[in-house]
Parts: sequence; structure tokens; C-alpha cells
Amino acid sequence: MQYPQLALLIDGEWISGGGRATVPVINPATEEVLGHQPLATGADLDRALQAAQRAWPVWRAKTPGERGRILHRAAELLRERVELLAWLACIEEGKTLPEARIEAGMAAEIFTWYAEEGRRAYGRVLPQRTPGVRMTVVKEPIGPVAGFAPWNFPLGNPARKLGAALGGGCSCIVKPAEETPACAIVIAQALIEAGVPAGVINIVFGVPSEVSQHLLTSPVIRAMSFTGSVPVGKLLAKISAEGMKRTTMELGGHAPVLVFDDVDVEAVLDLAVAAKFRNAGQVCVSPTRFYVHHSIYERFVAGFTARARALQVGNGLVAGNRMGPLAHDRRAPVVQAFIDEAVACGATLQTGGKAIAGPGYFYEPTVLSDVPESARIMNEEPFGPVAVINPFSDFDAVIAQANRLPYGLAAYAFTQSAKRVNLLGEQIEAGMIGINSFTIAVPESPFGGVKESGHGSEEGIEGLDAVMVTKFITES
Repeated sequence: MQYPQLALLIDGEWISGGGRATVPVINPATEEVLGHQPLATGADLDRALQAAQRAWPVWRAKTPGERGRILHRAAELLRERVELLAWLACIEEGKTLPEARIEAGMAAEIFTWYAEEGRRAYGRVLPQRTPGVRMTVVKEPIGPVAGFAPWNFPLGNPARKLGAALGGGCSCIVKPAEETPACAIVIAQALIEAGVPAGVINIVFGVPSEVSQHLLTSPVIRAMSFTGSVPVGKLLAKISAEGMKRTTMELGGHAPVLVFDDVDVEAVLDLAVAAKFRNAGQVCVSPTRFYVHHSIYERFVAGFTARARALQVGNGLVAGNRMGPLAHDRRAPVVQAFIDEAVACGATLQTGGKAIAGPGYFYEPTVLSDVPESARIMNEEPFGPVAVINPFSDFDAVIAQANRLPYGLAAYAFTQSAKRVNLLGEQIEAGMIGINSFTIAVPESPFGGVKESGHGSEEGIEGLDAVMVTKFITES
């Protein structure tokens, strides 16, 4: 397979060169330079804004059925190209090939979902109050949307931003991560080939703060969707508030996992280790804070440690490797600082705890136990291959621990008690809760958090609502 030419997509034209600044795209498993991504100039961003504004009425005028047929065709093209997409996700972001294939399939499913859900943006007719007067409520596309996608799911995240906007009848400007540009480019190519008109989709890259400031201060943009860190999300929310722009914020988390004493310990361990070290822990909903009932605690720690130690780490393209590298060279020092500080606070390092000699940005799967609540890793998301495990005895106390932080994106719990299942669903503060499962994201379900983990949801009917406005009409 061949790495594609890197470019910007503006008003239907692929643009590169022209003296634009570039950044290298690096394979995190080999440190090989894959290519150089051109960055948008201010003039490029202005042109993208003009294109989105001009193309929006064209796309909006198409019927939901017409838009749906185009999105269905794009999904078919992505499924035909699943091996290319998976390969690109491996070499750009570092995930393993099996994980990347799943992500490629989910990206296609997102477009299939919005192809159908766009046909169900229903309004309603209100009961008549006066003879001859009709009152209706309709849903309409909000207008040009700006989407900002991170690097950790280089296929799924751009698909979420594009799928919602296109399914709702909006034009869009998406800024994917500069670390993983080809993944987004190939998705955009499939949409264009499927029949999306010029200007409806625009893909730009650049210095994140400069691009976001330029786009969000423009009156052209009517809504914004951001996936990323809490501090950046707060900054973008402030900028958006100046123009009263609709915002969807999918921000960081620090997911707790509550494991009670009535579970099949070995079965839970198999699920938990696979979920924790998926994508080297670089997942916003990654299970990180494990609270395990004291009666099974030592067995759980030992089993988790043994499984983590046995994980085969290496290039995601190599069969048998279960965990790839960190996505870039900036992550390892951050993860190391979390671990060193936790150990200094009194935590026990069960396994891992250091980077693996290069080439590549590999880090050992790491397990910490008996971690003091004051340690940074108990309060800040490590976003790496680190699990922290602590014991608990009391139900109310562990619920308080799960809800202690200002984040509420995802949470998990394992128990065989039906009553406890209901209580957990009621009392845990999170936008998504997996009970006896780590599967919490499918295209038809809302994906989003509460508290400082953000507001609004992507995917599901909620994802479509985020790019629609409600209009009330009285006719007499």
C-alpha cells in the first residue's frame, strides 16, 4: 500500500505546496517520516469559510434521501478500503491492525447511521388552538459546522464530525490532527467520490490555536464540535460564546471501574486488561481507576499484573502484537512523570514503569496498586498504558470515590447483583456507564460526558440534534 499525498481540501480542491509551512508526519513505531503535511494559511482558512458558506444551501437543498444515498455510498467505499484505512491508522497513530480494522468498520457505520437518521429529523404539528390557524415545529440544519478531531482515533473521530454535519444537511470545516492526516484525507476522498458537492467538506490542518481562533471568530460558523482535553475545550467554549455558537464538547475523563466480590474474577480480568491497554491506553474512555472489593483484591492485582506483563508490545502491523507505541514522543515523559510521582507517594509498582528502548515510542504496560488518593494519577487522566488498582469494602464509599473527580465521561462496574446494577446506574455520575461490559460506544448511542468532561453528545439521535435548530411556525 502507498502512503497518500498530503494536502488540504478546500472548495473541492486538494491543495499543497505554494510555500506553505509543513510538519513531518512520523510513524510512532519506527520514527520514520511518512510525509510532510502542509498547513493552512489565513487565506486558506478564509477560502474554506467562504466555500462552506456558499455550499451549505446547495447541500441543505438536497432531500434527506438524496443526502442519505451519498452517505451510504461513502460507507460502502470505506468498507471496500478497510485494509488501507487500517494500515494508515497503524502507521500514523500506532494502534494494532486488529484494533484499526474495527475502527475503520465503525467509521463506515457512522456514515450509514447518519444516512438513515437524517431522514428522521422529524418536526410536529401542534394541536389547533384557533380554527384556520396551523402551528408546526420543524427541524432545520444549523449551518456551517467546525469540527476539531484528535489523533487517538484517526478514523473514528473525523467520521463523527463529518457524519453528523453531513447527515443533518450542514456544510463543514474539519481540522483533524496533524499527526494523523492521511486517515482523514482518505475518508474525505470517499465522501467526495460518493457525490458530496464541492465546498460541503473542507479539511484543513495547521497550528491548532491559530486555526480554532480563525474559524470560531468567523460569523460563518454556526456550531462547533470538539474532542480533546478539558483545558483546550474550555478555551474553545469561551471563544464560541462570543458568537453564541452551538458547542458539543467531548473532553477528557478518568474512568473508574468498580469490581464487586460476586464476579467471575478471571473473566473480568480478561476483559479489563484488553480494555485498559487498547490503543496503549490513549482512549478518553479508557478504564484507569480500578476499585476492587477487598475480598478479591490480591487475586485481582496478581491476575492483572500477570496479564499485563505477558502482553506483546511492538509494531501494530506485526501479527501477535497486542499493544503498539504511544502516538508521539511527547507522551512518554508525561506518563513517566505520573508513575514516578505515584511511587514517590507510596504506590506499589507491580509491573512496567518505563519506556522501551527504540526505535519507536513504546512504553511498558504498567500496573500500580495501593495508590494514595493524593497522587496525581488518581486525580488527572494519564492517557497512557497505566492501570491503578485500589481496594474497597463499602458500597457508598466506593460510589463516592467513583464520583469524586470533576470528570464524568465514562465509568464501568462488574457485579452479578441485579439490585446493585440498578443502584450503580442511578448513582454513578458519568455520561456513559458500562455494567459488566466495556462496550459503551456504537453509532446509534449518544457519546458524551457530564461535569468537566463536556456537554452534548456525538452519535445517536443526539448527534443529529446538535447540528439542527428548532423552528416554530404559525400559519393563518
